[in-house]
Amino acid sequence: MKDKRFFAKMVALSLIRRRGRMVTAVLAITLGAAILSGLVTLSRDIPRQMGREFRSYGANLALLPAGNRGFFTAPELAGAAALFPADAVVGVTPWRYRQVKVNEQPLMAAGTDFSLVERTSPYWLVHGSLPGKPGEALLGEEAAGLLRLAPGSVFAIDGRSFTVSGTLSTGGVEEGFILLSLGDFAGLDAPGGSASPEGLAGGGDVINAAECSLVLSPEELEGLAGRVNAAGLGIEARPVKRLAVSEGAVLGKLSALIFLVTVVVLALILICVATTMMAVAAERRKEIALRKALGAGRREIAAEFFGEGTLLGIIGGALGSLAGYVFALHVALRVFSRPVTFEPLSAPLTAMACLALTLAASAFPVRSAEKVDPAVVLRGE
Repeated sequence: MKDKRFFAKMVALSLIRRRGRMVTAVLAITLGAAILSGLVTLSRDIPRQMGREFRSYGANLALLPAGNRGFFTAPELAGAAALFPADAVVGVTPWRYRQVKVNEQPLMAAGTDFSLVERTSPYWLVHGSLPGKPGEALLGEEAAGLLRLAPGSVFAIDGRSFTVSGTLSTGGVEEGFILLSLGDFAGLDAPGGSASPEGLAGGGDVINAAECSLVLSPEELEGLAGRVNAAGLGIEARPVKRLAVSEGAVLGKLSALIFLVTVVVLALILICVATTMMAVAAERRKEIALRKALGAGRREIAAEFFGEGTLLGIIGGALGSLAGYVFALHVALRVFSRPVTFEPLSAPLTAMACLALTLAASAFPVRSAEKVDPAVVLRGE
């Protein structure tokens, strides 16, 4: 016990006597640990943050009728949605379709829930407003140009009058559609507003497709699609490849960049600590020579240097781990306007990494100390 106390006191006094260099080493370790801890936190949280950002480009999973059925029901859609991770769901939007004629022009009418569309398709550019009450319709720009209608115009489908609430620009097939609320669409199923189970649109609770926006990695999305397809719900889940591939490519490059920066930070910590410890070893050549002349062996001298490195690593790693979360939080708020989730494991992992690096850096002065020849040094040569 006395030997341990003496050793701890010796290491502490050695650091205090060279506090200028040791403060520099601690600051370097703290800064490196802060960046390392922040990058670890961001690397775990960025996929979730980026996933939500990608959701502004539209749904990444389509639900379609399996086989030749042509439609599925609302309860079946609810059964498929129950398989989704609750914390990953941004929105699930049902769609119904049928051919209609407006002024003898054949067009596709689509029924949906506009409150859900705002979640799954936030990229929609609407001139005017989304339908907010019965009897209003949203026209794609192509359909509006074909019919020569503008917001405020009135047109009829199967004898029912609708007012154009706005026009829609998406760059996709929706520009050729007439979009109605599900309630108004249900009245088009058959004359007089009665629902029919036959035809493309089907009955009142029938759905022709659904768009799902989920915060999942491409691999997780593929796995979820497989579970939905295997559930026997009469629904086929298809990941939207264009978005999934793009998201995977961006996240892959971002992960590679974080890994590269992490490696550079670790290398800089190693170089800085090794340089500081080598300078300390050079200053202590006479002390090391004297201790060797008095009988100190390689093991005792190495233990002192490794003890100093351990203390530096613990102090710098602990301070840096705390500062790392502040760094990650600042980056997330500035870039994503959302806070990051604190990862409890990031602090001990960062501290252990810094400790390992300082111990590795301490190996350089130990090798230098081994080469000290007491006879030569004490003679002043």
